[in-house]
Amino acid sequence: MNSSKNVLSNDVEIKGSIKFSHDLIIDGKIEGEVQSDGSLTVGENALIKGEIKTRSVIIFGKVEGNITVVERCELKSNAILVGDIDAGTLSIEEGATFMGASKVGRKPEASKPAPLGGNRPASA
Repeated sequence: MNSSKNVLSNDVEIKGSIKFSHDLIIDGKIEGEVQSDGSLTVGENALIKGEIKTRSVIIFGKVEGNITVVERCELKSNAILVGDIDAGTLSIEEGATFMGASKVGRKPEASKPAPLGGNRPASA
């Protein structure tokens, strides 16, 4: 497994969408959507204005936008999030600021009721 992390340092400003595969640390300013099947770390100097859709995210800085993650969303003590969260699990440290709604938990795929007229046992 590739253990190297990609870093966008605090002097980087991007307007537009970002897509990446593995892990990314952002410590700069992003205006636009951030998308990945990897893990995102939002550094303490970072400001992201836009949606985040990743496997997991750890926030030390500021995010203005909705977050959708498959696994874990962590808000560290100095984090500021203005937006909604949809995550598998959510961790909010004391001191973090979160203004928005949250939907936490796995989507119950296996426990969906069978469609009407679906697989019923044959009558004897």
